[in-house]
Order: sequence, then C-alpha cells, then structure tokens
Amino acid sequence: MKKFILAIGLALALQQSAMAGFAEGATAYNNKNYALALKEIAPLAKAGNADAQHLLGLMYYMGRGVKQDYKQALAWHRKAALQGKADAQYVVGAMYYTGNAVIQDHKQAVGWFRKAAEQGHADAQQVMGLMYRYHMGGMPQDNVIAYMLWNLAAAKGSATAAEQRSAVVKHMTQEQIEEGQALSAAWKPNTPLPTKSRTGGE
Repeated sequence: MKKFILAIGLALALQQSAMAGFAEGATAYNNKNYALALKEIAPLAKAGNADAQHLLGLMYYMGRGVKQDYKQALAWHRKAALQGKADAQYVVGAMYYTGNAVIQDHKQAVGWFRKAAEQGHADAQQVMGLMYRYHMGGMPQDNVIAYMLWNLAAAKGSATAAEQRSAVVKHMTQEQIEEGQALSAAWKPNTPLPTKSRTGGE
C-alpha cells in the first residue's frame, strides 16, 4: 500500500513539474523567446505531454525556434490529437483538408474535425458548418446541421460562425430554423454530433 501511495505521489509530482515546465515554455513562446520555449517544450513533448506536443507542432508549422517543417508539425500534432487534444485534432484535420504535408484526404479531415467539434471546439464546428452548408468534403448538404454547428460556435464567441448563421437563415424555412435551434440546445459537449437533420437541406 505504501509503495502504491508513493507511486501516486511521485506521478503527481512529475505531473506538476511537467505543467510548470509547460507554463514556462508557453510563456517563453508567447514572449517570442522561441529558443527557451523549445528547451522547455521539447522534452515534455517527447515524454508524451499533449499540450507540449501541440505547441511543438505549432512551432514546426510556423518555423518558430525551429526550421519550418510541415511533416514534423503534422507528426507532433497527430500525437497530441490521438490523446484527445481538440486544438491538435483541428490542425490535423486542416492539414488533411488542404493536403499540407500529407496526401489530401477529405474523409480523414472530416474525421478529425468532427472529433474536435464534438469536444466543443468552435473553429472545428464553424468549418464543419461550411462543409454541411456547401456539400464539401463529402458531407451531405444540410442547412439545419450547418445552422446548428454555427449556433454552437457563435455561442463560443466565433464572429465568423455568427455571420454564416445569419446568411444561411435566409435559405431556411421556419421549421428548419426551429430544428436547428432545438438540435443546438439539446447537444452536450463530448457527445456525438448529429450527421443529418429531419427537415434536411434546401
């Protein structure tokens, strides 16, 4: 029992020191001290810290503190995405959608966007709304689902989603608007998003 308690204490201490290192690295990154950020972040990323993996992925993506390398950016973001980091899932989705460092694959893109959107990631919800509105990435055209997604993203402060929601309303019936509002009111983060609506597209 003592060994078990000691192990938990040690794990918590390691976690706290990892978070302290990440905070220092993130602060250095925000202050544009990329050399210090890299020194703090890289060991944590290699040790499996999802936040650090995401930040290291951004550094490779932007070429900050390291030589710009989209393949490395994708590799680090994917590690964080597989651990459930929504920001990283969104970036992986975007890279697959545009074919940046990978062969363009809209099915993969949609899968990653959906994972992030289902965690309440506003940018992922906004992009998925576009896909449903304009029948992109293999998504069915469905204004109600687009409206629902933009409603959720707008509630998180996305001005773009709010504008897109205002535009799509002009192409919807009152019944469709009511369904979109009901769907967004009923949805809870970390639960599946609907893939089609009852009243459908145009």
